[in-house]
Amino acid sequence: MNRWWNGIKSSWHHSFSLLWLVLIALQWVSFTEPFWLETTTSAVLLTLAAVAVIEILLPVKWGYRLVLEALAMLYVVYRLILYNKIYVPDPWAPALRDRLPDTAAHMVPYIWFALAAGALLLLSSWWVTSKARILMFLTANIVAFAALDSFTSSILWQEVAWTVFSGMGWLVTQHLRSFQLHYPRGWTYLLQYPFKVAVNIAIIFSLVIVTGVNMPDVRPTLTDPYTAWQDWNGVGKSSGSGTSGSSEAGEGGAAAGSSSSGYSLDDNNLGGGFNFDYSPVMTVTSDLRTYMRGESRSVYSGKGWSDDDRLKRGPLEKASVGAELDRATASKGETRTLQQTVKLLGNNDYPVLFGAYSISKVDSIDGEEAGNGLFWRSVDSEMLWGSTEDLAYPQTYVLTSEIPVVSVQELSKQTYDQLYTNQDITRYLQLPDNFPKRVSDLAENITQSAQTPYEKVALLQQYLQVNFPYTNQPDLSRKKSRDMVESFLFEIMEGYCDYYSTALVTMARSLDIPARWVKGYAPGEQAELPDNLAQQGIVNNNYTITNADAHSWAEVYFGDYGWIPVEATPGFTVPLLTQSEETVTEEPEQPEEEKAEPQQAAAGKDSSEGNLHLGVWSFSAAAAILLLWAGYQLWQHRMSLRFLIQRLRNGQPLSPVQKVVVETERWVRYLRRKGMLKEEHETLREAVGRWSRETPEAAGSLSSLLRLFEQAKYSPDVIEDKDWRSVYTEALRLQRSLRSRR
Repeated sequence: MNRWWNGIKSSWHHSFSLLWLVLIALQWVSFTEPFWLETTTSAVLLTLAAVAVIEILLPVKWGYRLVLEALAMLYVVYRLILYNKIYVPDPWAPALRDRLPDTAAHMVPYIWFALAAGALLLLSSWWVTSKARILMFLTANIVAFAALDSFTSSILWQEVAWTVFSGMGWLVTQHLRSFQLHYPRGWTYLLQYPFKVAVNIAIIFSLVIVTGVNMPDVRPTLTDPYTAWQDWNGVGKSSGSGTSGSSEAGEGGAAAGSSSSGYSLDDNNLGGGFNFDYSPVMTVTSDLRTYMRGESRSVYSGKGWSDDDRLKRGPLEKASVGAELDRATASKGETRTLQQTVKLLGNNDYPVLFGAYSISKVDSIDGEEAGNGLFWRSVDSEMLWGSTEDLAYPQTYVLTSEIPVVSVQELSKQTYDQLYTNQDITRYLQLPDNFPKRVSDLAENITQSAQTPYEKVALLQQYLQVNFPYTNQPDLSRKKSRDMVESFLFEIMEGYCDYYSTALVTMARSLDIPARWVKGYAPGEQAELPDNLAQQGIVNNNYTITNADAHSWAEVYFGDYGWIPVEATPGFTVPLLTQSEETVTEEPEQPEEEKAEPQQAAAGKDSSEGNLHLGVWSFSAAAAILLLWAGYQLWQHRMSLRFLIQRLRNGQPLSPVQKVVVETERWVRYLRRKGMLKEEHETLREAVGRWSRETPEAAGSLSSLLRLFEQAKYSPDVIEDKDWRSVYTEALRLQRSLRSRR
């Protein structure tokens, strides 16, 4: 046992280096987790743990350790494929040697990931053994994380922070190891005060953590190379053609402030921020203000909407100008016919024709009764443009739509069974397997008072509009979760249309209410007519739509009542018709570019209180250590602080004689609090004599204190600092003697 313990102690630096390496490796696992299978991630994590434990707790020859680690990897992968039912052994199979090939086949490719992780850990611990190599290794990891953070949708600031923290610990370990090798006697002396060494290291780390967390959030003065390259190539600039990047469908770009609003073609990674672009896109002539619907999405990935292949989302059919389109009509839903004339204001090329929901006929294209590039997808109500004859996108087109008229009173009474019995709604209930439970729980909590699907959707809509402020520059530094909706609801808690619409669709789906995500344009602005024309009763039916009107919203399916648009973004209201109205209920308002700072919603705050992140715990622990250290320092230097106050009062430093007098006054005040009063007619010598007779156990200390005072006050002897410190020490003895008397 002693031999094993001695081996552990002799390899302490190797053990700590492995721990820092494992912590850095965990950051890479955190980055790859969304892309790997759950079994792969588990295999890598367990392998790293097994290799580290064997390396630390079994200080035997390296050859023996390698064999044990290889066996541990095989066992880990084997148990995982059994646990996840990837491999189910045949109980009637022949001998073990005949089952091995089948078992090995099922362990691929997980075993290769595990072996690679273990090998990288061991190679790194073997090669990175000096300060220069540690710095080189850390720099490579940080640069890699920074590149991935810039060139992908991942936000890896937390991974970088933990890598820096691990590097600091690793450098401290290396420094102590170097001190041990070069100064063995000093190392032996240092081992006598392990607590003091640990406390000083903890204080330094805490200072770095607290300082880093509280650094002000300053926007970069210089543009990073990747963004500059994008801007130079025109990739980061948005227009109606949807070149704003892959971050969102309507309003923004991939990173906060790095792009402009516009209609995007890629919705795989939503989020980020954008700048408003008020460049005009189209004019619409219509008797009714409506949302100009473009495309819809159904497959949510956790980061965005991944079903962006327009040819595979559903069956397409050739559409002809002037012909009625095949549409899935709602048997209980009423509609109003509306004709719209759309005129494009630029040379932009879109994948769809925009129109009010739902298009029933394309009347004309560019004034001609022809259109070879039209394709209709009835399941999504999308009019796609995809000409194979190199035709330019239509600059003018006229189409007819059927606008749903919502029967609010009737619809709010319809139960789930009445709406969805014998309805195929599976496609519109899709959620990823790792969809956050706390999002589903929040949806349940919000709608617990509702009885019908319509009432539940209304409560979700109200919750999102009331509790989360609109901004085109959300604070992404608060983002922790990898799921877009979870980070919006519990961390960022502010955003623009893509956040609200995606949250509404996924929360509705978590309640088994079918919904889909839609993007297009808000109605735009209506130009004011001159007073003379307005007085004649002439109405201006022309609306100008800009890139800033690019928008996304939700559509909820209510069975025989059809698809109903639902707006969750504050400041926007979808122009809906109801059976009791002949005109639009409300008109949408464009939110201001700058909003007030967000206030956290009470419900969101309550839901997130029990989900503190590791970073919060780290900051709290660091702050607690610094507070304890500050308190200890104040206690240690309490006498110096007391004399500092006296110095400020006197305007000059206190001499040793004055310090003796101050300390004497202090212990006299202490005796007064204990009921031992000095009468006005008494000298200190007379009072000490009386106190000594009353408390014989304190007579020795009182006599010494009196002697030190009289020596300083009346003796020609030189008083030094050690003399007033003697007064302080003797006063402590006096206090102990008086306490023991009680």
